[in-house]
Amino acid sequence: MTNNTFKPILWAPGDWNALFGFGTNILVNMLTLTALLRYVLKMPDDIVFGRILPATGLMLFLSTIYYAWLAYKLAKKTGRNDVCALPSGISVPHMFIVVFVIMMPIAASTGDPIKGWEAGLTWVFVQSFVLMAGGFIAPFIRKITPRAALLGALAGVSIAFISMRPALEMYMTPVIGIVCFAILLASWLGGVRYFKGMPAGLVAIVVGSIIAWGSTALGLNFGGMSVTNLGASFATFGFSFPVPALGHVFSGFEFLGIILVTAIPFGIYDLVEAMDNVESAAAGGDNFPTTRVLTADGVVSLIGCCLGNPFINAVYIGHPGWKAIGGRIGYSAATGVMVLILSWFGILALMMALIPVVAISPILLYIGMLIGAQAFQETPKSHAPAVVLSLVPQVAAWGKLQIDSALGAAGTNVAAVGFDKLAQTGVLYKGLEVLGSGAILVSLILAAVSACIIDRAYIRAAGFAVAGAVLTFFGFMHSEAIGIAKMPLVAISYLGVAVVLFWCAKTQTALAPVETRHGNPLPSMVVAK
Repeated sequence: MTNNTFKPILWAPGDWNALFGFGTNILVNMLTLTALLRYVLKMPDDIVFGRILPATGLMLFLSTIYYAWLAYKLAKKTGRNDVCALPSGISVPHMFIVVFVIMMPIAASTGDPIKGWEAGLTWVFVQSFVLMAGGFIAPFIRKITPRAALLGALAGVSIAFISMRPALEMYMTPVIGIVCFAILLASWLGGVRYFKGMPAGLVAIVVGSIIAWGSTALGLNFGGMSVTNLGASFATFGFSFPVPALGHVFSGFEFLGIILVTAIPFGIYDLVEAMDNVESAAAGGDNFPTTRVLTADGVVSLIGCCLGNPFINAVYIGHPGWKAIGGRIGYSAATGVMVLILSWFGILALMMALIPVVAISPILLYIGMLIGAQAFQETPKSHAPAVVLSLVPQVAAWGKLQIDSALGAAGTNVAAVGFDKLAQTGVLYKGLEVLGSGAILVSLILAAVSACIIDRAYIRAAGFAVAGAVLTFFGFMHSEAIGIAKMPLVAISYLGVAVVLFWCAKTQTALAPVETRHGNPLPSMVVAK
């Protein structure tokens, strides 16, 4: 029941930390998608800064304001001032998928980047409805799935796709990256307070920028800063308001066959990831309604799409991290206002030229650390092996992406090089492809089966194995495209797992979970002496 007399605090001191951390995360993503639009898709600047970015900014504003309101309602209901709003923004994996798998090939084949933009809008249009429909079944899935599976799948994403790139960027420019990382760790883990309570995220960005521009002045150029680029960035200034783009959305339907191949499975990916993130927030003490979260993502994505934004909105990984550094309600709303100003007034190009990305990278690595840690901290000790298993598919997906990107940069591909030649060097590409395709669903199924086995819930484990067989048969797992009998041998293998587990349920004596019997997540006979 809502506490009618309690008035939640709208802005806490820790919101400054979360604003500079989360705000810079959103800023990096906005700068990245701007670079993709301008330099990869060769989209005209009047479309980028006059149509796409204003629509993207409005979508992000609506999303962050909504989640701030949802946090306010939860705080008022529970009488607590420690409720942290769910972070949300452009879905980063989808940003690259829609650019490289949908927009770029279509723009190249038609010779018109506008056609690529229109295909991207239709892609988001389809995904939005998948999210809205899925919001009504997600609470049931969340109820029956072990927390180790939900949080473990997130941990895998955080290690492979949140933490790795920032960590690599830091060590490519260590004078900035490692120093900024130390600034953050000292404050957010060690409790160090900086000048008059100045947020650690802001301190890191300021110090990193000073080092970058100072090195440029000395001719060392650590951060890649350039006065020429800074001056050129002012050319994008001006006010642009989003306008309807329904004609462009429906023009993209001519590419519907290509779009559906990825839009439906990635809509399901969003469904599972959002569900995982809601579970992550619940583990941190903030229990948000799953259906409202998923339908909100679908609705705001649809609004953005109809105004010209070809990128999907998603609840972000990282709620525990922002809450741990003091984020509450205000940081989310303030981030939305910031993005609206940056995108409607053409300031993003200036920010791109002013702040070195490597000064922001440590913030993302830190958030990745906390997400990975939560999967172990907020699940039963006995489920640790299931969490570790859930990491493996994401690592496989990351490895495959690195190989594909490297070969693409060399002007070739895996088929041209040869699977056998790669295998001879120890690169089992086919294994990476099968295990890493649909990685978040693979992580969830493997971890759920394992956690249920640990709990001696063999029937429930068999049920998840059957679900894995069905998802695999239709291409949602272990395949890069949906269809009928995409990976039949893998699907049959999951059915074999289900048979084994049904046999275990019928023939084995019921035992307590391993943790109860031994006080250790592994059977005592295999614990190292």
